[in-house]
Amino acid sequence: QVQLVESGGGLVHPGGSLRLSCAASGRLFNIQAIYWYRQAPGKQRELVAEISSGGSTSYADSVKGRFTISRDNAKNTVYLQMNSLKPEDTAVYYCNSESASGLGSWGQGTQVTVSS
Repeated sequence: QVQLVESGGGLVHPGGSLRLSCAASGRLFNIQAIYWYRQAPGKQRELVAEISSGGSTSYADSVKGRFTISRDNAKNTVYLQMNSLKPEDTAVYYCNSESASGLGSWGQGTQVTVSS
């Protein structure tokens, strides 16, 4: 199993930046990809960004050019750098991993609030 812990959320003004972290432990060799999702109040959880085991990345159209997903293999951590934040980016952000058996368990997430 893989355990993931999100951190780095907070309150930021529109136009500001935050960097979220997703620290991984456990059977990391099974991981095929790491995803960042978000869920705003009253809305479905949506995929924001992903990074494959080979390093390929992809993004939701709503965050392209503003968010960057990256990883530090030495620290077993995946990051989500979020720039030019907008009020509509307000949500709980979750990371999750995919292996041959599918998505892992959901963690607590980290709250991001963009407000003036």
